[in-house]
Amino acid sequence: MENTTTYKNVKRLQVITQDLDGISHKEQAEIACKGGAKWIQLRVKNQSSYMIWKSIALATQRVCKKYGATFIVNDNVELAGELEADGVHLGEHDMLPQEAVALLGDNFIIGGTAHSFRDIQFLSYACVDYIGLGPFRRTSTKKLTKPTLGFSGVRGIINQCIHEKIKTPVISIGGLRPADIPFLKNIGVYGFAVASGINQAKQPSEACIQYLNAISK
Repeated sequence: MENTTTYKNVKRLQVITQDLDGISHKEQAEIACKGGAKWIQLRVKNQSSYMIWKSIALATQRVCKKYGATFIVNDNVELAGELEADGVHLGEHDMLPQEAVALLGDNFIIGGTAHSFRDIQFLSYACVDYIGLGPFRRTSTKKLTKPTLGFSGVRGIINQCIHEKIKTPVISIGGLRPADIPFLKNIGVYGFAVASGINQAKQPSEACIQYLNAISK
């Protein structure tokens, strides 16, 4: 059962940038956009300087504007507001969604992170626009502190969402491969967030196209 609900034009493929040697966040965004991506989430980690973070964000935002892609800032509500980004993604230890809405206003896209159905319940009541659910499988993108869900875990959570009539788009994240997407779509997952699968592929733009093709089938 495919969830066809859309909140604020949430895209089905969400490309997440990473701190990588030899390729900037801006370059990662450009390559993904050339491959057809229309949603870029800027994920900057271990950066204590607000001005450096802002410089990275501005450069990435310019790329998104060039290609007409949605620009989401990870973790930093203040920066998202200052740059008038399209939205912000909140981790489990970040600001509450209600507080982010109070600061940014209703026009900003607010996303949240979930690892369980209980997390999804909370975020849906907080009226976020989409929920990133994971990790699907082990990934090199970030150190895992939560158990992987796998197909059975995701299916169980989605079934609970359907039973409770929760319609907030659920975005699967964590080591996703194009081959995973048809099954996840079939059980009701709305979208797919990808970092290393695109950014660290031998041909990132081609990898992006493969994910988009899997989503469109």
